[in-house]
Amino acid sequence: METALNIGEPWMWAAFVGFVLVMLAVDLFLVGGNKAHKVGFKEAAAWSFVWFALAMLFNLGLWWYLKGTYGAEVADVKAMEFLTGYLIEKSLAVDNIFVFLMIFSFFAVPAEFQRRVLIYGVIGAIVMRAVMILAGAWLVQEFHWILYLFGAFLVVTGIKMLMFAEAEPDLSRNPLLNWIKRHMRLTPDYRGEKFWVMENGVRVFTPLFLVLIMIELSDLIFAVDSIPAIFAITTDPFIVFTSNIFAILGLRAMYFMLAGMADRFHLLKYGLAMVLVFVGTKMLIVDFYKIPVGLSLGIVGLIIATFMFASLWVTRKPPAPR
Repeated sequence: METALNIGEPWMWAAFVGFVLVMLAVDLFLVGGNKAHKVGFKEAAAWSFVWFALAMLFNLGLWWYLKGTYGAEVADVKAMEFLTGYLIEKSLAVDNIFVFLMIFSFFAVPAEFQRRVLIYGVIGAIVMRAVMILAGAWLVQEFHWILYLFGAFLVVTGIKMLMFAEAEPDLSRNPLLNWIKRHMRLTPDYRGEKFWVMENGVRVFTPLFLVLIMIELSDLIFAVDSIPAIFAITTDPFIVFTSNIFAILGLRAMYFMLAGMADRFHLLKYGLAMVLVFVGTKMLIVDFYKIPVGLSLGIVGLIIATFMFASLWVTRKPPAPR
């Protein structure tokens, strides 16, 4: 069963937005987010677990509330939609990590400055995705046929990802980046974690500001893929928004956890491409056959797990000679 019921009530939206603001404030001011330091694997893994646990607790609480309000059947469907959407968004976020790593490497950003960029990058991503999700929900509600456009777009994007998975983007030839460099006053080097400084009464931007722009733009591009993907699972704005935002909140911690071994997961790009093709196909056939949410969750999980373990197997270290 898939239900067209939209569960988001005003108090639920307000409570969730309040929770996000509180967690961002905690990250910024209470756990060292405002201090330059290199994020180690243990810290990143701990925060990744915290974000995952919070997402699962939220889903459990949502299920409990919906069971008492709408009944067990609706509660089960909505909880499954959230879990599936969260898994899809979390999986697609892996591609963000590869791009973030490329950007930081290109600009030679010191490890202790990367945390600040990603904090503000996450805030910008939340705002952008909120706008895009609400706009997308309205479009789907008013123009059902737009699901076909979303589906076709995802299938084409997935096929292109499969074809060009091994292609390495060249930031030095990025026209937007080169245009910004020509039209913006820039310092020749980093000035700590500052995005700009005042020199002779004139605001001068640092290379870290350029990095932030590229991070925000890359997330905007990825949102164009990931947001239509979750509409293949549910058109409930509250489920779409909460699952997407939880995935974004954990993105920074996941980056620092995986950045050091990103080369071991290079085959995941093929898996992500196949996920896009699958959810795009699900959208295209929605009026002919609705793939159950549970089956969608299983297929997406199987694809990601297969390519993750295949990546680890291919890149395993050869046994030491005896």
